[in-house]
Amino acid sequence: MSASPLVRVVEDVDVVRITLSRPPLNVLNLEMLGDLVSALELATQRPALKAVILAAEGEAFCAGVAIEEHLGDRAKPMWESFVAVFHALRVLECPTVAAVQGAALGGGAELATSCDVVIAEHGATLGQPEIRAGVFAPIALLHYPLRVGPARALRLLLTGEVLDAAEAHRIGLVDRVVPPGTLAEVVEAEVSRFRELSAVVLRLTKRAARETVGLPFEEGLAVLEELNHHNLMTTADAEEGLRALAEGRKPVWRDR
Repeated sequence: MSASPLVRVVEDVDVVRITLSRPPLNVLNLEMLGDLVSALELATQRPALKAVILAAEGEAFCAGVAIEEHLGDRAKPMWESFVAVFHALRVLECPTVAAVQGAALGGGAELATSCDVVIAEHGATLGQPEIRAGVFAPIALLHYPLRVGPARALRLLLTGEVLDAAEAHRIGLVDRVVPPGTLAEVVEAEVSRFRELSAVVLRLTKRAARETVGLPFEEGLAVLEELNHHNLMTTADAEEGLRALAEGRKPVWRDR
């Protein structure tokens, strides 16, 4: 477990839980952003991980970055620290799961929806209200078109509309909405699916998806052929999985 009072890290054998711990709203400041980068980099150093859970204490997941961090001499360090969080999240090879309760606004919404799986409690809200404060949401500008399509993403970013969990789920910003009081249980059940699989195959599948998104079919197929022949099929777990299937037994993963 980490010693940071703002970002708690609990390490399990194959899962790392990162919890924002600045309740009630978990507003991000420079110190917290730095701690979050450190937590994500810690997870990156563990190739046998099968999932990282990103959660939060208090009534909200995260209400964004502190206003004072945007002003004056703090603006540039804030930008650099904020972007570093998403660089660290992007290079994380295992699946990431966001557990969202309450408000996920501004940088908080960008953080949650940049995870591979977003599970929100009924009553949660997500949105990018930055435009109302005279700024734009940099990560959402890059990321939302992939989740909800360019036209819908642009409308959300131009209006600053805040969505309830059901609407966010309907348009694809959230993957699942669960009843109040069940968020932690549902997230654990989701992660248990990953725990039954090979860590190395999970990593390679996520890599394959990221490296081919947006590519023309033939280009994407060439990338996948390279990954399949030189990365996937050279692993012990690919051979074990196929043999187990042929023999009608449960695979014993070596995670390599």
